[in-house]
Amino acid sequence: MQTAKQLSVSLVNKPGRLADVLVALNKQKVNFKALSVMDTGQRGTIRFVPDDCDAAKSALEKINVGYEPTDVLLVEISPQTGGFQKLCERLAEEHLSIDYAYCSYDHGGKTKGGGMAVIKVNDRNKAKRILGGNGSMRKKMPFRRMMLAR
Repeated sequence: MQTAKQLSVSLVNKPGRLADVLVALNKQKVNFKALSVMDTGQRGTIRFVPDDCDAAKSALEKINVGYEPTDVLLVEISPQTGGFQKLCERLAEEHLSIDYAYCSYDHGGKTKGGGMAVIKVNDRNKAKRILGGNGSMRKKMPFRRMMLAR
């Protein structure tokens, strides 16, 4: 698991606006670790984790597009069914709110087949402690009742 900078861009929903942003980022050779595009009515929101945040910021500034940087967690997801569900349940058990999340599944062989979740939580440091430094979830020790001999 790692902390990364995500950039959020709000654009008017018009043909070509998303393409313009992507062309500008491509000219600066910015690649994405993850990308999400959402419609919010008259505007759309692009959230992405660039491989080079400074180059991404520069590209956006050149085309006069505002952005909002945010620290997010990049967490490996198990390739087994329910991997993302288990991650969400673990955070919920510890009373952490997920503000939003999205996933990316191709990482050039850097993950073990499951993918990666981009997560914005209300307490990033607590989430890092709960999920563990290497991205694997720390297991809670099960509560075991002692059996008393009769």
